[in-house]
Amino acid sequence: MMVAISFFSLFLSVTLIQLSSGGVGPLDVLSGLQEGFNAQQIGLIGSAHFVGFFIGCWWSPRLIGIIGHSRAFAVFAAAGTIGILSHMLWLNPYAWSGMRVLTGMCIAGCFTVLEAWLQAKTTNETRGRNIGIYRIVDLVGGICGQLFIAVLEPATYTAYNLLAIICCASLLPLALTQIKPPDTAGHLRLRPWLGYQVSPTAAAGVVVAGVTVASFRMVGPLYGQASGLTTVEIGFFLGLFIFGGALSQYPAGWISDRYDRRKVMFAFSAVSILASGLVIPAAGFGGAGLLAASIFFGMTTFPIYSIAAAHANDQVASNQIVELNASLLSYFAIGAILSPLIVSFLIARFGTHSMFIFIGAAHIILCLYGLWRMRETPVERQNAYTYMPRTTFLLGRLFKKKNGKD
Repeated sequence: MMVAISFFSLFLSVTLIQLSSGGVGPLDVLSGLQEGFNAQQIGLIGSAHFVGFFIGCWWSPRLIGIIGHSRAFAVFAAAGTIGILSHMLWLNPYAWSGMRVLTGMCIAGCFTVLEAWLQAKTTNETRGRNIGIYRIVDLVGGICGQLFIAVLEPATYTAYNLLAIICCASLLPLALTQIKPPDTAGHLRLRPWLGYQVSPTAAAGVVVAGVTVASFRMVGPLYGQASGLTTVEIGFFLGLFIFGGALSQYPAGWISDRYDRRKVMFAFSAVSILASGLVIPAAGFGGAGLLAASIFFGMTTFPIYSIAAAHANDQVASNQIVELNASLLSYFAIGAILSPLIVSFLIARFGTHSMFIFIGAAHIILCLYGLWRMRETPVERQNAYTYMPRTTFLLGRLFKKKNGKD
């Protein structure tokens, strides 16, 4: 019971972090447009979030080892609160980019604390239940964070103060819990080339996943507004993307356990090309058309990261899983950092539809590269598929234990 209460405190804290950090992304886009920021400046702000996310992923384990879980959570939550509160003090896109580095660090650091805590406190008897709850928190928090934009008025002190209050409130459940934190985790060594060495196909898949997710979530509000969506509809446009991805995770896993994962990944990528093409004419059917297209787009693109990660994990021994997932996360971050900059440039030059043309082109390249790779290397073995949230590389330890590979 006490362990359950401890986990409840953690999950509640991270849900609040998701609400605040998830809401600030689309709010920045709409606020920036209202303040006269151009598309490239908005793309820079979106990229800065993933720069901070990447920094937070790699710095947080070291910080946890120095000051412990609870204090590390407080440091990252405070950084996120400062980043959010600072927005209305300086209405400048480059200053906002620095502030978004702080919020990216916040969400990465706080999730690292959660996953390290789960890893240390979960037993074989409770692992499945705890991972199930974690998945629900991850997906529901992500959806609600996007929908939160519906009640926030862009470029106002009230909106940013509300998000900052929620971020600050995430400290309370963890600070009030009487459960002793776990022992600090050991440091991990980054081997950035490991993912490519193990599976170039999986590395390419996670890069394209980063390109897709970051483009949609960070620049998607710009596309939605240009397509005539209201603020409420933009929130649903972003939230339904995650909801569609959640719907397809189980079928994607079931299929990839029975067939060559590479073929499954390329099938999803091929349908993603179709989905990217359908979003463009969907704008002609109004808000309902775009919302339906968003669900389909999420269903086809969201599972690609998990399938690619599962394929890479099939190829390594259990003692390499954590370092492998760390490497894959770095590839995801590269795609996520670069894509908002590229998409915003294309939008400024060629119009909003170029966003989905770019995403579709990325999936075409993935399919062509994958087909070439499949001719070179056959698959030797496959393990059970596992849904992998794109949070931190510490999750690799948790799922490694779940699959009985300790």
